[in-house]
Amino acid sequence: MNLKKLTSFFLLLFLSNIAVGEDDPFEEYNRKVWAFNEFLDDNFAKPTAEIYTSFTPDFIEVGITNFFRNLNELDNTANQLLQGKPLLAINDFSRFLINSTIGLGGFIDVGSRFGLERHDEDFGQTLGVWGVGSGPFLMIPLYGPSTPRGLAGRSVSSVLSGTFAIEETDVRIGITALDALETRSRYLEVETLIIGDRYSFIRDSYMQYQEFESSDGENQTDDFIEDMDDFL
Repeated sequence: MNLKKLTSFFLLLFLSNIAVGEDDPFEEYNRKVWAFNEFLDDNFAKPTAEIYTSFTPDFIEVGITNFFRNLNELDNTANQLLQGKPLLAINDFSRFLINSTIGLGGFIDVGSRFGLERHDEDFGQTLGVWGVGSGPFLMIPLYGPSTPRGLAGRSVSSVLSGTFAIEETDVRIGITALDALETRSRYLEVETLIIGDRYSFIRDSYMQYQEFESSDGENQTDDFIEDMDDFL
């Protein structure tokens, strides 16, 4: 990371440990950003995702999802090691090797068929394991729900992801756009779970999910949070 990114990382880390009386002290600002994000989603992202799911065969959708999950195995592996879980790191790196080769670049999840369980780890969760607080809830333009710890973790995980080595800008942008489209298409199936005020629902679910993930679910068991895993 360059100096600017490093400075931003430590600033976010500092903010994550500021004690606040509530999870959403910036609610007025967050709701304005939420409204902006909802406008973009309603008019661009969601219609595009609906077209994508309507015309793309199911096996191709599954393959694309597997491809991006396979890229994340490198991030998973690194964070398993940082969290002191060498056996899980071996599991995740083995998944990457198997799916990248036998699984045709990750489009086929052969690792799961071999009994290797898939995990979702990022540096934000690692910071949580290390005792770093999440900090207050933040709604980020375009990106969506987060916290200072989540943003700090994302800055590191973006380097650990499988796309970091792509030097061609147009290729990297294309893959990122496809990743965003694939992610939004998965949201379509989960949106029916949202009830009441959408902003409050997403905020509360996200904060609960962060606690669930940073503790590996040891402090609570919640089938609803597990169902919302892909959405959050």
